Amino acid sequence: MTTSKEEVFEGPVHALARSAWQSILVTGVLSIVLGILILAWPGKTILVAGILFGVYLVVSGVLQLIAAFGMHLSPGMRILFFVSAILSLILGFLCFHDWHEKGEATAVLLLAIWIGISWIFRGVSSLLVGISADGVPGRGWMIFFGIVLVAGGGILIASPFTSIVALTLVAGWWLIVIGIMEIVSAFQVKSAAKDVPADA
Repeated sequence: MTTSKEEVFEGPVHALARSAWQSILVTGVLSIVLGILILAWPGKTILVAGILFGVYLVVSGVLQLIAAFGMHLSPGMRILFFVSAILSLILGFLCFHDWHEKGEATAVLLLAIWIGISWIFRGVSSLLVGISADGVPGRGWMIFFGIVLVAGGGILIASPFTSIVALTLVAGWWLIVIGIMEIVSAFQVKSAAKDVPADA
């Protein structure tokens, strides 16, 4: 019987608090690495940019998918995370499309729209979870991060990019900013996790 008391089970909020920061940290590091690669890659082409962004969106989608099933969320929030993850995966695979069939201007526009849509969906998910999920560590950072992602996605969609250089400059710097915020957020969540009761 005492076992059952010890097994009393790690609560879902505590489990999230213990492990969520690692997922956030991984996506933050990935964002910074991708941002640096995109800015530093000599002679980048639409094909190279498409592959790099595709890898980023696919990995980001997988991590969101894990979060959709691993987090202690209401069914509505879980569905939102799931939809955001699936959309990120689909858009990521679209980035691997054969760009040679299109003119560069069309390809750049499509790539900017796909990345922008993905960031907006992910930002809205983070924003809504941060607003509605009581007891989740780092809520303030989730809300702030959601706002930054929505703003970044809006900029990519609204700006009339005509060259791959312009797109990669804007997206590369924005990815670095997002990555830094995710890393800071990861350590905020890790720090806040210490205050979460084990049975919460």
